[in-house]
Amino acid sequence: MPGSTVDFSARAANVFFHVLTRCNLRCRYCYINPEAHGRRRLPIEAIERWLALLARRSPGANLVLLGGEPTLHPDLPRAVRAARRLGYASVTIDTNGYLFHRILEKLAPGEVDAFSFSLDGAAPETNDRLRGKGAYAACLEGIRRARARGFAVSLIYTVSAANAAELELLGPLLSGLGVERLFLQVLGLRGRAAAAGEAGLRLSPEAWRAKIPAAAAAIAGRGIRVVAPRVFLEPGEPFVCAGRTADNYFVFPNGRVYRCPLCEDHPIHSLAFAGERLTERPPLTERELFALEIPEGCVMNRLVQPDTLRYTPEGPPAYRIGCCLIKEEIPPRGDCGRGVEPWSR
Repeated sequence: MPGSTVDFSARAANVFFHVLTRCNLRCRYCYINPEAHGRRRLPIEAIERWLALLARRSPGANLVLLGGEPTLHPDLPRAVRAARRLGYASVTIDTNGYLFHRILEKLAPGEVDAFSFSLDGAAPETNDRLRGKGAYAACLEGIRRARARGFAVSLIYTVSAANAAELELLGPLLSGLGVERLFLQVLGLRGRAAAAGEAGLRLSPEAWRAKIPAAAAAIAGRGIRVVAPRVFLEPGEPFVCAGRTADNYFVFPNGRVYRCPLCEDHPIHSLAFAGERLTERPPLTERELFALEIPEGCVMNRLVQPDTLRYTPEGPPAYRIGCCLIKEEIPPRGDCGRGVEPWSR
């Protein structure tokens, strides 16, 4: 069973730390926005300083190191060891699988709780149309290398109209690779996806409900822990905002710190690094918007992705959007699961 990693629950404490924004791939729906997030590789001294400030603010948080492609940062092992000294509950590295700078040889399994690989298709043709030629083979080879060296491995799959049909084929692939946990995420229109107008790739509520829960349950039945968002709330189901109840930080190399990833294309971040301090920014920021109660559910979704919503002829929304940071876990068969609500209610 994999160790503790990032926790997508209503009381979670997570730091998502982008150590750079550069990447060797150009994924079709990459959320990185250089105009909003910066273009520089953050020096290791700044990474260590910022990690220390965040550790004091949120002791025992889970840490995810990401980019861009974080293994392009030559000092990533030093960042991992700094996080361990500072008492982070877990350290995960998100990667596309190319694994630069011999990262697997420079870290030990006891230093990293998991390498989390991004794959967006069970077939190479599907994945490579979305992520770039050769990305599928590189990702699978990276997983095999990480497993051979004893690292725990998870996989991130961004569900879209281009790959939803292949989700049912993912179970056998992941079982064969030794992947222990699957994180499903919904496609958000941020960064490159927003600029390219990729709204057509998103699944409708009907398509999501028809395909995703059953496919996710089948994967869990193979002994893989599956974590997935409740994108569309059921009638009468309460909306819970992680911005109000959880302690999440999305850190970028230019010093912006967001509490909600939907905001990241816009300069409404709650916090910012300034010199030796992490400072609260004055209103109006995302913080004030989290407090709003609206019929559509997630206020940030209503503001930045209004085309995801539909309304009845009488006027009310046809469905409510859940918080993208609160997910549910389908435990492997025979396992009670922990930390996340069950899939069905």
